[in-house]
Amino acid sequence: MNDILKVGVIGCGTIANAAHIPNYKKLQEEGKCEVVYLCDIIPERAEAAVERWGVGKAIKDYHDILNDPSIDAVSICTPNKMHSIIAIDAMRAGKHVLCEKPPARVYSEALEMQKVQHETGMTLNIGVVNRFNSAVNKIHELIAAGELGELYQINVSFRAHRSIPGLGGDFTTKAVAGGGVLIDWGVHYLDIVMYCTGDPKTKTVTGEAYSKLGVDMPNYVYEGMWAEDKKDLNGTYDVDDYVTGFIRTEGPSITFNGAWAQNIGKGEYTYIEFLGTKAGIHLKYGGDFDVYGTKDGKLYSYRPEYAHDDMFYNEISAFVDCVKTGKKLPSHIDTVIVTAKMMQGIYDSSEQHREIVFED
Repeated sequence: MNDILKVGVIGCGTIANAAHIPNYKKLQEEGKCEVVYLCDIIPERAEAAVERWGVGKAIKDYHDILNDPSIDAVSICTPNKMHSIIAIDAMRAGKHVLCEKPPARVYSEALEMQKVQHETGMTLNIGVVNRFNSAVNKIHELIAAGELGELYQINVSFRAHRSIPGLGGDFTTKAVAGGGVLIDWGVHYLDIVMYCTGDPKTKTVTGEAYSKLGVDMPNYVYEGMWAEDKKDLNGTYDVDDYVTGFIRTEGPSITFNGAWAQNIGKGEYTYIEFLGTKAGIHLKYGGDFDVYGTKDGKLYSYRPEYAHDDMFYNEISAFVDCVKTGKKLPSHIDTVIVTAKMMQGIYDSSEQHREIVFED
């Protein structure tokens, strides 16, 4: 392995430009890595990224990265359908991998990724970036220390008024994305829950996924749309824009409601609530959290103060370090596979209209 890690970024879309490339550039400036390639099947996109960030060489075919013996690691920032394909190719080519969430479109693809990781011994981390978030880690510490007492129930909400990304594009095409709001947003929320509670074994899941408001794409009304440049009203909309359900684990039970689009536009709908016998926590997704409890016959609440680190920098930096040291991170495929299985169970439950029981 090189003293300075040589990396390639595959896929130069939104998440690559928002998180991966700029943070690899920071690490390059710190002398910890070198960005050698920026790759995208749309050459202009790769070229624009090279010009914007001033690092790497623009290429079109990711196999050029895998065939370069000097490359140590890759970030995969492509649509979901390519995650397992590129990750498996990369590991078999002797490259360490950081793959954006979700690991794959379906659980079977994620399992194959895990199998190849075990066979090759290469690093395979998934972009569940909240495991590197300051607030989430503080909650993880409080729960582990027993500050909440017995943790028995968790309420999860990842809802927005009308925020479907890229109507008719990759995000709303099941063959590409694997699903809608659950696999796009829900993966982050459910992963936070699993991480903070020590990744308890999932026993059963029950869910219903709805494709209601966005399916009539020409008449869908919205104020703004993330991935607006990917909108194609002649494209496909066959994914969930609302999902709800109930999960039993060996630890707490979990209820969840998620919506890319709903006909209620008031209130705060992006949060996680951890309910314990001694105290409870309300986490605003991407923000701070409040603790509620009782002591000496009195009610109390407080908002902890702590340093807010850049979670994407923490994630990319930890990946570079773990490749060099062999340390297994909380975002390793062996951990994240649990959430992939859970989401598959929710989609299966919705299709079959019954509870799914996990035997192992």
